Amino acid sequence: MSEPLVVIGNGMVAARLVEELSRHALGRYAIAVVGDEPRLAYNRVLLSSVLAGEVTSQEIELKTAAWWREHGVTVRYGCRAAAIDAGRRRVILADGSLLPFSKLVFATGSRSLRPNLPGIELPGVLTFRDAADAAMISAASGPGARAVVIGGGLLGIEAAYGLAKGGARVTLIHLMDRLMERQLDAPAAALLQNKLAALGVDIQLVAETARIDGQNRAEAVMLKDGRRIAADLVVVAIGIRPNTELAQGAGIACRRGIVVDDGLETSMSGIYAIGECAEHRGVCYGLVEPGYEQARVLARRLAGSDVAYAGSVVCTNLKVSGVNVFSAGDFLGEAHGSEALTLTDRANGVYRKLVVAGGRLTGAVLIGDTLDAPWYFRLIQASADIADRRDDLMFGQAIAERKAA
Repeated sequence: MSEPLVVIGNGMVAARLVEELSRHALGRYAIAVVGDEPRLAYNRVLLSSVLAGEVTSQEIELKTAAWWREHGVTVRYGCRAAAIDAGRRRVILADGSLLPFSKLVFATGSRSLRPNLPGIELPGVLTFRDAADAAMISAASGPGARAVVIGGGLLGIEAAYGLAKGGARVTLIHLMDRLMERQLDAPAAALLQNKLAALGVDIQLVAETARIDGQNRAEAVMLKDGRRIAADLVVVAIGIRPNTELAQGAGIACRRGIVVDDGLETSMSGIYAIGECAEHRGVCYGLVEPGYEQARVLARRLAGSDVAYAGSVVCTNLKVSGVNVFSAGDFLGEAHGSEALTLTDRANGVYRKLVVAGGRLTGAVLIGDTLDAPWYFRLIQASADIADRRDDLMFGQAIAERKAA
């Protein structure tokens, strides 16, 4: 008889886990997936393209309803898990029904941070995190609308791009002195800023929000230096917080995220966590690729393999029309003995920075031309010896490997 396995969360990482289980443990588990969003799992990375009108919300669905049925998975979407009864091994749903489990996986993801600012609760102040957010932003914006995006990280840039492509007049406010400061060095960030400006995004750096003004809805963003930026819509994209409340309520150890060991198991036996909600060795990754790695490892462990998760090399991709960005590893070259190799082609909007240490590629930043990003990322992940191709590394896989052969 199949062992009951419940996955809480119906996002990208949960879908990948089920896909991996279908490869490695087919028939071993009776899988039920519970998600509070009222739809099947979708590609959250493409939400900016939905905002921009490049794809529809339906087109970003990861798996069809038929796929889930054919793989014997029960999907309860639009259904919130209210509590975990760890002692009786069951999930209590918001409608009062119960789901028994032998194994349980938290893939609850994260939610947008909302700063404690005057006016933050006004109508017209939205976050950008899921399909419902994208739908509300689309409904509130359009050609000529004045939109202010607070936050110059990955999500803020994606929101600004989608709004600008949809015809809104966009101002992006960022507290730091460069965009995506956690992923880009100064030259790369400057090039990205130029590309966004060419799309019509007005970028204000070192700009701190004091409050959001408005009578019955948001009308302007006030900065601490006294500037007033008129707005019909304000999108807050300053970061995320792991969803840990269910786990905490069940007595499972949590810090910033749900604490897991190298087997991705929580402090309670047979209960696991993966993706943005998980904290491994003190790190909450907040990116989809580490979540995919965790899903692959956990699926193999649940299939009986003695594999372990040792952490992920962080990789960031931003791919929107005319703006391609890749960053991975020690892109600042902070490790002892690091050397940076750079190539800049301002006329074509291309920048490459490769960080080498100890005869290995340890970090990379690419702007504009990101075709070789997967190859560079594999070299970083594998800590591969690049001595035989170092001189040609900057010119990409085709040239470097042909000469090294």
